[in-house]
Amino acid sequence: MKSKLLIFSFLISLLSFAQTQISGRVIDVKGNPIEGANVYLDGTYDGTSTDKDGKYNFTTSEEGTQTLVISFISFETFYKTTTINKLQNLIVKLREDVNTLDAVVINAGSFDAGEKARAVALKPLDIVTTANALGDVVGAFQTLPGTSANDEDGRLFVRGGDANETQIFIDGIRVFNPFVPTSSNIPTRGRFSPFLFKGMTFSTGGYSAEYGQALSSVLTLNTIDKPDQEKTEIQLMTVGAGVGNTQIWGKNSFSINTSYINLAPYQAAFPGRDEWNEPFEGASGEMVYRYQPNEDGLLKLYSSFSYSNLDVIQNDINFVDGFNFALENTNLYFNGSYKQRLDNGWKVSGGISYTNETTDFKLQDNTVNDQENSAHFKAKLTKRFSSRLKLNFGAEYFITDFNERFNPNNTGAFNYGFNNNIFGAFAETDIFFSKKLATKIGLRAENNEFSNKMTYSPRVSLAYKAGTTSQFSLAYGRFYQNPRSEYLKFSTDLNPENATHYIANYQFLKDKQQFRIEAYYKAYDELVKFDGQFASPTSNFNNNGDGFAKGVDVFWRDNKNIKNLDYWLSYSYLDTERDHRNFPTKAVPNFASSHNASLVGKYWVEQWKTQLGLSYRFATGRTYTNPNISGFLNEKTKNYNSVSLNAAYLISQQKILYFSVNNVLGTENVFGYNYSNQPNVNGTFERQALRPNADQFFFIGFFWSISDDNKSNQLDNL
Repeated sequence: MKSKLLIFSFLISLLSFAQTQISGRVIDVKGNPIEGANVYLDGTYDGTSTDKDGKYNFTTSEEGTQTLVISFISFETFYKTTTINKLQNLIVKLREDVNTLDAVVINAGSFDAGEKARAVALKPLDIVTTANALGDVVGAFQTLPGTSANDEDGRLFVRGGDANETQIFIDGIRVFNPFVPTSSNIPTRGRFSPFLFKGMTFSTGGYSAEYGQALSSVLTLNTIDKPDQEKTEIQLMTVGAGVGNTQIWGKNSFSINTSYINLAPYQAAFPGRDEWNEPFEGASGEMVYRYQPNEDGLLKLYSSFSYSNLDVIQNDINFVDGFNFALENTNLYFNGSYKQRLDNGWKVSGGISYTNETTDFKLQDNTVNDQENSAHFKAKLTKRFSSRLKLNFGAEYFITDFNERFNPNNTGAFNYGFNNNIFGAFAETDIFFSKKLATKIGLRAENNEFSNKMTYSPRVSLAYKAGTTSQFSLAYGRFYQNPRSEYLKFSTDLNPENATHYIANYQFLKDKQQFRIEAYYKAYDELVKFDGQFASPTSNFNNNGDGFAKGVDVFWRDNKNIKNLDYWLSYSYLDTERDHRNFPTKAVPNFASSHNASLVGKYWVEQWKTQLGLSYRFATGRTYTNPNISGFLNEKTKNYNSVSLNAAYLISQQKILYFSVNNVLGTENVFGYNYSNQPNVNGTFERQALRPNADQFFFIGFFWSISDDNKSNQLDNL
């Protein structure tokens, strides 16, 4: 019996001898103890939690090399791999997890539209329910600060820049001709249906080094990765009809949208100021094919085709019988992109785009034929070294082949054209110092073939989170853009134009409320100038132009304080001058307004199953030149005002009746003046106000969605 007790005691002592003590203390970066952190050896059941002093202590029978894991919510998980006897009396500092929802976001100059965006300025449904937008992606973004009211054009004029300084990208790939061409004083529309996109980012300045060839802003559109269900969408409208369908099978999905627009019936019911030989007619189609070979890869093929034509006689003070303008346009666009996650935190992505556009113009007795073939090739690698450091770099190549044939009065023809090929490379890193402080540092390099000049564009953003609901951001960047086609077709002896952006931003975001205020300064250099009344083959071109734009943008959105009411308010102050084109001196360009404001409201009336919408836009007058007095761009038009209303009635969960009227008060807005070429007998140059074809526009549409769940519709969550 005594021998058995000795053996038992010996075994107990051996077991006790095999146990190793693991101990230490867990604190944050300020030295404060962290209570309740989980501490354990990876792959075992050995572990404990820290006490109120941040201390932990447990024993283990494991031997050799082991991994100690310490985790706590909102902090980065700590790992330490070493021999077991070195895991005693450790002092471990946990760093804040920068990937949490309350972490700082680098967003100076950018507005996001997407359900997953951290700071959403617009939601996807805002595109189709904003009264004055008429379902146009660009029309909805015109209600945000930083844009100027140019309703006779329809494109984005951002922070003192003209519409050509804004570029549009789909899935990171350039769209060369994103708008449907039209005549003067009739606004254009984007070619793309908002229902194919999951998210959009509108950068009014200081954007990523990944994007180039844009002096003022970029609008990036991302197509839906994977539809949630099969669906058919039918649209019947006073101006046309459309149909769409989505199919899903296995790892594949396919979506298609088609539409036909004809304004002849509308013009007959509501004739405008112009005389239409052939009112606008257009047909378009879009399709997206998606294939997901594995959980970490995705192939998307996007294609669109559009056709449009019109023939109009517009009142013109210099033409007794009016000015005859006609066009016929075809546009084919293809975009293919692929992304794949690799091992060790690497991700590869890239794609190609191709555009073929042909436009035949008729200008009185003159005819013009424009043909453009453009392509964009892009490859990008991303490496996430940790939650605090991400590297993004890549290269791209742009190809543009433009040809124009000008046939004056159906006599001898003149041919113009150019090749504009650009190589670009970029590198950018995101560094998160903490949940409160982060920076984005990038560099872009470009070389264009026509001038063989290499340009370098440094870009830096810094963001600091001042509290749980507010943050400050700063941004700096240099941006280059090649001269536009109307110059390069006559002269390629030009350098890229450039602009330097300085931005300071403050943002407040809390519980369905968002406030932003942003100040900026933008300096232009090497802008293209030419002599003569307009750019022509005999003009002398140079890069001696310059300019500036500075101002403040304010945005407020509230979907909380008033039940069933969602509204946002935008205001922009702009001070700008530039010396470009054929300007004899530096002046405020005629597309810029000093003050722009917009108010958009949407109210849901439960008893009527109807959403009522209102949109009001205001802008101070824009400059024009009055030849009857001395000076250049010496007067301003009257202020711009427009109130638009809409209503969406939910007939059933999948059927919607939609009505809208733009400029419901019929305000007679003036965009400028056209003066006679010769003075009258009194020596006065007579003038004609430049106004839209019609002061108001009415729209009625019926939208029907047929889906698997019998619940969704294009305007759900009204």
